[in-house]
Amino acid sequence: MGNYTLSIIAILIAALSTPIVKKLAVRINAIDIPKDERRVHKKPIPLLGGLAIYISFIITLILKQGMLEGRELGIIIGATIIVIGGVIDDIKELKPGIKLIFQIVAAIVLIVSGVKINILTNPFGGTDGMVNISWFAYPFTIFWVVGITNALNLIDGLDGLAAGVALISTITIFVISVIYGRYEASILTAILGGAILGFLPFNFNPASIFMGDTGAQLLGFLLAAISMVGTIKSAAAFAISVPILALGLPIYDTLFAMIRRKVNGKPISQGDRGHLHHRLLDLGMTQRQVVVIMYLISAILGGIAIIAMMISTVRSYFLMTFVLMIIVFLAWKLGFFKHKEQ
Repeated sequence: MGNYTLSIIAILIAALSTPIVKKLAVRINAIDIPKDERRVHKKPIPLLGGLAIYISFIITLILKQGMLEGRELGIIIGATIIVIGGVIDDIKELKPGIKLIFQIVAAIVLIVSGVKINILTNPFGGTDGMVNISWFAYPFTIFWVVGITNALNLIDGLDGLAAGVALISTITIFVISVIYGRYEASILTAILGGAILGFLPFNFNPASIFMGDTGAQLLGFLLAAISMVGTIKSAAAFAISVPILALGLPIYDTLFAMIRRKVNGKPISQGDRGHLHHRLLDLGMTQRQVVVIMYLISAILGGIAIIAMMISTVRSYFLMTFVLMIIVFLAWKLGFFKHKEQ
């Protein structure tokens, strides 16, 4: 089956399973009740929507692959661990440390299955333009997986926001994988993109179901894993700037949140109204307007990531540095490092 056929199958499975998951969420009382100013919705909304994405992704991948083994099996097992932790968290809120344990274990499963960052591109050239990072591959991979998993979770604050941003990042990695001949990653992103697209109509404003931690962490984990298969782990010279740009919006928003809370003497895990979507809402924009703007920002960063892939390694790093400098400057000017209470 081709990529488009797999995407259509994933869309249909996600669309059909979402209403079933919604009923399950109501039955087991996995409901998001608005209880602070950070929550924009005014009425209780079922959680666990990520289960529909998970079901669609797994079933479609099995239909394509048959017996799963190697890296695909590692991704599925890791995703299952993330989903188990997410479901528990959506029903009964877990402490940050417990969630971190689930994420680290899932990352270790990826490493054992062969999905890890073994080499990095050397911006200064060298014999083959690559640097083997040896045993640093293990902590580096864990850091990457845990970081992206939490980054997607942190921007999941508006109807359809995290799912849409993840979809745009998935499309970006898909395009890069096709151009770069990474067949395995193109299949995985085609399936994941379809699963997200089948769920998104139920999640877009006004949402009838939320992804919950189940979905937000799952999407972050899968994007982190697939980006290693499709970009970072490339055999040819390839800058780490590409996946960093493709997943730019959640990464930068998370980094700014961490810096903001540290500078203002607040716990890093403590929520606030300093995220980009909160600030845009405070300017008087509607949820849909904010989400569309953030979709556009994500799409622009995705486009820059594709450009970075097509130019030389050194220019790719310069491009990433230039984009990062602009983002940091704008964040500073707009007060993103100033604390905003919940």
